[in-house]
Amino acid sequence: MMGGRGMHDGMFGGSPEHMAQRMDHMLDGLNASDAQRAQIKQIAQAAAADLQAQRETGRALRQKSMEIFTAPNVDPAAAESMRQQMLVQHDQASRRMLQAMLDVSRVLTPEQRAKIGERMKERSALMQERMQRMQRQAPASK
Repeated sequence: MMGGRGMHDGMFGGSPEHMAQRMDHMLDGLNASDAQRAQIKQIAQAAAADLQAQRETGRALRQKSMEIFTAPNVDPAAAESMRQQMLVQHDQASRRMLQAMLDVSRVLTPEQRAKIGERMKERSALMQERMQRMQRQAPASK
C-alpha cells in the first residue's frame, strides 16, 4: 500500500538541469549528432514534465494510504480501493516512461542503442556487486 520512489524517478526525474545532465551523460560516447541530442532532450523534457505530475499524484495516494492505515479503525474496502488507484497511477507512469523510451529509440541508431544496452548491463553488474558487498558488511540482525 505504501510505496517509495517509482521507476520513473530515474532517467526522466528530478530537475530539468539534472535531467539534461543525465541525457548528456547517456549520449556521451555514442557519437550522437547535435540533432539527435536536441530531439532526445526535447523528448526527455516532455516526459519529465508529465512524470512530475505523476509523482505528485503518487505522493497524494501514498498520503491517503497512510491515513487509511493509521485510522483508529482500518477500512479494508478503502485500503483495497487505494491499492487499485495506486495500480492505475503506476500503470499510467509506466506507460509514459515506455513511450519516452520508444520515442528515444526512434532517434538513435541500432548501434547507439546497443551501446547503451551494454552500458546498462555494466551498470547493473556494478550495482549488483555493490549490493552484495553491502550485504556482507551489514551486521547480522538479532
